[in-house]
Amino acid sequence: MNFTEIKHHEDEFQLATYAKMDIAVERGSGVWVWTSEGDKYLDLYGGHAVCATGHSHPHVVRAIQEQSDKVLFYSNLVYSEIRAKAAEKLVTVAPDVLTKAFFCNSGTEANENAMRIARMATGRKKVLSFDGGFHGRTADSISATFLGKYRDIGKPNVPDHVSAEFGNIESVRAVADRETAAIILEPIQSMAGVREASPAFFSELRQICYDLGIVLIFDEVQTGIGRTGNWFFAGSEHADGAVPDIITLAKSLGSGVPVGACLVNDIVATHIKTNDLGTTFGGGMLAMAAVLATLEAIEDDDMIANSVSIEQHLRDSLVGVAGVKAVLGKGCLIGIEFDEACGAVHKKLLSQKIVTGTSSDPNVLRLLPPLMVSKDEIEMLVEVLRS
Repeated sequence: MNFTEIKHHEDEFQLATYAKMDIAVERGSGVWVWTSEGDKYLDLYGGHAVCATGHSHPHVVRAIQEQSDKVLFYSNLVYSEIRAKAAEKLVTVAPDVLTKAFFCNSGTEANENAMRIARMATGRKKVLSFDGGFHGRTADSISATFLGKYRDIGKPNVPDHVSAEFGNIESVRAVADRETAAIILEPIQSMAGVREASPAFFSELRQICYDLGIVLIFDEVQTGIGRTGNWFFAGSEHADGAVPDIITLAKSLGSGVPVGACLVNDIVATHIKTNDLGTTFGGGMLAMAAVLATLEAIEDDDMIANSVSIEQHLRDSLVGVAGVKAVLGKGCLIGIEFDEACGAVHKKLLSQKIVTGTSSDPNVLRLLPPLMVSKDEIEMLVEVLRS
């Protein structure tokens, strides 16, 4: 079908979701995608932070193909070699205290389970999250989301959710107490406009949770799996070395195969018994093959070091570019802040066959490219911005 036919069929047979770009992606390779009309686009959005290893990385594709020849799926009612290997690899690259993995299907499901685990571990109900944070669209996750219209979409919200000001530790102290089961936050608030907090905020937050017996959850659905210049934001210099009790993951974890995960420390894990958690599709063999191959590809191709290099190159290249106010974020989670609304810039880039993203801040353009993006490919963006 040509683009007009594809658009007509989707609009006719699907419920509305996002306001879509007027292209239909047919195939991808690395940082590039091709449309139904044969046009080639530079994808600096990565399917919304999903394609960390690039589109159709050969190692990931081969692993999925090989697994599909064996068995596509069986549930957690049986043991699985590929699940065992994926869990071991994921725990190995995580901060040392996070020793157990729970696999599910998406970021919002990971966050739902993380909050449930925190309530089980503490016997408390209250969850504290932050203004500007986005945690998903299912009941508990959207109730923990204090960003624009999203929480209202989820009404009636799950009770016992409260918020504090992101980056303001005193606002946390004013709300957190011994009735609080969990504090959940995105270490970098991507959708809010790539908002950041100081490293000291995270270490002080860690101490508050220790003092009050609160489970600390880092929602690393977007920041994790190498995107911010380390395997995880947790434990890095950006977090002043702070490590939470639970990390939630999705997006980049499977290079495009739907998969989510919670990484949990031993203390929290002791509170979880057989049948407390469950999922039909979570931990399926095909997803586990994708997880293992994704982690291997990032490691083997030295993509994390590349993301650090790309960030610095972009910062250097945008110095003095008219209209650019600041470069925000870390690694390959970057916000370019303009001195006015950037909707026109986003459209102009798309007309030049460069895919980028917007945010809830009208002045911030988001870049979430594959971690293997090259400096030459970034220069294509910079040249358009310079012009």
